[in-house]
Amino acid sequence: MADRKHGHAPPPTESTLRGLDWYGEDLTGQTHTRVAFVEVDLTEAIGQNATFTECTFRGVKFNASVHTDAAFINCTFTQCGFFDVSFTGCKLVGSMFDGCAYDLMTVTGGDWSFVGLPGADLRRTKFEGVRMREADLTGARLDGGSFRRVDLSGAWLAKSSMIGSDLRGSDLTALDPLTVQLAGAIIDVDQACVVAARLGLDVRAD
Repeated sequence: MADRKHGHAPPPTESTLRGLDWYGEDLTGQTHTRVAFVEVDLTEAIGQNATFTECTFRGVKFNASVHTDAAFINCTFTQCGFFDVSFTGCKLVGSMFDGCAYDLMTVTGGDWSFVGLPGADLRRTKFEGVRMREADLTGARLDGGSFRRVDLSGAWLAKSSMIGSDLRGSDLTALDPLTVQLAGAIIDVDQACVVAARLGLDVRAD
């Protein structure tokens, strides 16, 4: 079960949808609250403005699906597949992930604040212009990924690995360079100053 911050238990579900074949389903405008989706196939599903509130997804295939302006609020994802999935302008505030696969996942815009991705393998993912305030990325592997213009203020980054990651334009004020692997990461000048200051260096313009 996904580990939620501060030990909060996941919301209880009130109904279950199990083993459904929703391959290529159009989810546009659908609304689900406290539903458990178990081993549902959402491969190549599409949808705009769909809303899932306090739902649980177990063994669900999101592969190659496209989600636009959708909301997955305070949801739990366990052993789900996100191969080549696309999230654009989506809100996943407070959602937690455990044992999922994220290969080639693309996230553009939207709000992923308070999301739990501890230990997640995000090496072949792309996040751009996403709000991830106070996200839990403890022990996550971001090596070689792209995290451009991501708001990581207050994020939990201890023991994460960002080797070779493109971090330009992202808020790194929560990053402790002594607990995060940063070799080869791509950063801009302003970020370099932030990292240097966190190392206790006296950064001056001249």
